[in-house]
Amino acid sequence: MTRIDTIMRTSPVIPVLVIEDAAHARPIAEALVKGGLRVLEVTLRTEAALDVIREMKKVEGAIVGAGTVLNEQDLRRSIDAGAEFIVSPGLTESLGRAAIASGIPFLPGVANAGDIMRGLDMGLDRFKFFPAEASGGLKALKALAGPFGNVRFCPTGGITAETAPTYLAEEAVLCVGGSWLIGKGAPDVAAIEDMARKAASLA
Repeated sequence: MTRIDTIMRTSPVIPVLVIEDAAHARPIAEALVKGGLRVLEVTLRTEAALDVIREMKKVEGAIVGAGTVLNEQDLRRSIDAGAEFIVSPGLTESLGRAAIASGIPFLPGVANAGDIMRGLDMGLDRFKFFPAEASGGLKALKALAGPFGNVRFCPTGGITAETAPTYLAEEAVLCVGGSWLIGKGAPDVAAIEDMARKAASLA
């Protein structure tokens, strides 16, 4: 079992986190981990993202990765900040080769058969199906899974607490990415923990 496979199997839902204030990082991570979600994806969509990764890494039990990694510079900055895995919205030759060479667990985004074949050529067989709903949802994922029997996915994009169970019931799906767990502004840690507990129970 590869390291990225192990990470994907740790929790049924990987929270996709867009956090503006690094001061919110630890309370959010603590609430998610307490609720049963240990794998946390911090997207590089805010200026605070790298500091958020550093803060969340201090939370016992948290497995913290960087998302929205677009290029080699993002990759290096994420690794330097302590990211334990890397998620990208797509797959390019340069980013793929750099991530593989670094040795860090890597979950690149794919949306079609060509993307998957490019990844397989690099030795990858674990992917983020993104944007899941906009790319055809579960029907499209099932169609893609057919020719690629050993490939497993983490669908992300437009998935909700209500639709997550139908994705997770698919054999080719190991986990889903979810942005519904965290609201904007100051974190309501009790609400986050409650939602995390419900999401963790989907395993």
